Amino acid sequence: MEKARITGLTRRGLLGAFAATAVAATPTYSNAFGFLRGAGDVRRIRMYSGRTGESIDMIYWIEGNYIKDALNEINVFMRDWRNNKTIGIDARTVDIMAAAHNLMDVEEPYMLLSGYRSPETNAMLRSRSSGVAKNSLHLRGQAADLRLNSRSVNQMAKAAAACSAGGVGRYSRSDFVHMDCGTVRTWGR
Repeated sequence: MEKARITGLTRRGLLGAFAATAVAATPTYSNAFGFLRGAGDVRRIRMYSGRTGESIDMIYWIEGNYIKDALNEINVFMRDWRNNKTIGIDARTVDIMAAAHNLMDVEEPYMLLSGYRSPETNAMLRSRSSGVAKNSLHLRGQAADLRLNSRSVNQMAKAAAACSAGGVGRYSRSDFVHMDCGTVRTWGR
């Protein structure tokens, strides 16, 4: 039997995600929402971590509701991999990441370099680099550092900035883009 495919998902997987909406978190909106409308009222995030070997490809929002179980999986996936501490990742950050991904029209998942950072990890990184903020939004689960092999830092940053929903940092020398749900601003080259 041939399976119908919707944006890379099987019909069965999509129906399973719909069933998961029975437990939904309070919606959080960002300006990125408008870029996700074309997703058919479904929001999806795809990432992998070279640090842990883990990957996720999931629908986390359907028809106006966040899926609590999916957000919990994102929290664990985006944990501080150095000490396995987790925090609730702000859904607005996930929305910005998903919207930018959709704008770039790629199938490749993001490589997550850094999501949540515990105070201990942030202090250690600050001691090694002047580019780490003392009050980083990573500490609040409101930021992610991401890479795509198929897109340049410039392309990724332009897509994220087009969302007009948070901060976008270009780190060309280190080949990644910082996306957060804080004040709309850009920096880096």
